[in-house]
Amino acid sequence: MTKEKLAAYNIGENLDTLMNLDPRGYGVCRILYKASRSRAGKPVSLAMAEHLVESVRKNSLIYIMTGFILRPHKHPETDGITGAILLVRSLILAFDAKPVILCPLENIPAIAACSPLTGMHCFIAGRDGDELSVIKTAQELPFSFAVIPVSKDEAEAAALSSLLTAGTDPAAVFATEAPGANTAGEYHNAVGVNMTGLEAKLDVVFSAFQKKGVPSFAVGDLGNEIGMGAIAEHLRTYIPYTRKTARAAGCCCGCADGIIAASAADYLLTATVSDWGVYAIISALAYLKKDITIMHDERIERDVLTECSRQGMVDMSGALIPAIDGFSVDMICTIVSLMRSTVEYAIGYDNEKWFSETLARGFYDRL
Repeated sequence: MTKEKLAAYNIGENLDTLMNLDPRGYGVCRILYKASRSRAGKPVSLAMAEHLVESVRKNSLIYIMTGFILRPHKHPETDGITGAILLVRSLILAFDAKPVILCPLENIPAIAACSPLTGMHCFIAGRDGDELSVIKTAQELPFSFAVIPVSKDEAEAAALSSLLTAGTDPAAVFATEAPGANTAGEYHNAVGVNMTGLEAKLDVVFSAFQKKGVPSFAVGDLGNEIGMGAIAEHLRTYIPYTRKTARAAGCCCGCADGIIAASAADYLLTATVSDWGVYAIISALAYLKKDITIMHDERIERDVLTECSRQGMVDMSGALIPAIDGFSVDMICTIVSLMRSTVEYAIGYDNEKWFSETLARGFYDRL
């Protein structure tokens, strides 16, 4: 092992630990992480960032899918959209890539309001042109991305899928906190309530690009998100509402298939909060690229999350407050600060003696 690999490995461990902090204490994130870590074979945030570096180039088109609608108000939640907006920023800064957010129509106001807060221009299908023309505009202009709403109607989502797969050639598809249908074609919330009529059929597009051989990335924090089918058996064994047994309830809608999304991503990351997982990937990208500006700071996080709340995004409780999955904006900014500071310090640290002396003792030879 080289000192460069040693440093990257340990930065990945730091970021994985931060994204899997468990303030609730109920342990679900640790259950998920055991499976996603085993699948990655190394710190998952580092693995995801490395795969992005392998897949993405200057001007690469990347589809980012997100947007969960919550009951009872039928508003979209903050988790997912906040991370997607900040992932757009990082991909543009890291690669000069051309991201496209695919989301429910309800998310569009927040994205439009937040793009100036990240220094990026957005072009929205239906407002600035049709789907392919807004992608073309974003490809032609610097610091720009496109936004395309996805229908809750499966046939309409399939038509969009056909348009995009025929007319574009992305380097990757990336889903974060995006609703995924189970093998019966039904969508559920965290406690097994059927959400099929409320959710955009984003996985129709995700799966279509997978069939074309496009590398697929996904982030989730429970099991009902796009891509989580990659660890389905682990989820069925240990996560509630994934199957009906003598001791536990499955979903509540009668489909008897549970909440697990059928779609299986090539590369999967799990975290306590999906946005925290995305932030860990962004931080790992900043480390690999040796450019701390790729990772946003607390001010940008606070601005974006607060604006999402003002534009109708809700916390998981349904409250119109700047929070994600029950965690306050202050706590989330602390997570962002720790991730950013960890990477920033490591980028500037190079003590040859300590690296060589540590490696010489063989502890890391097993990795």
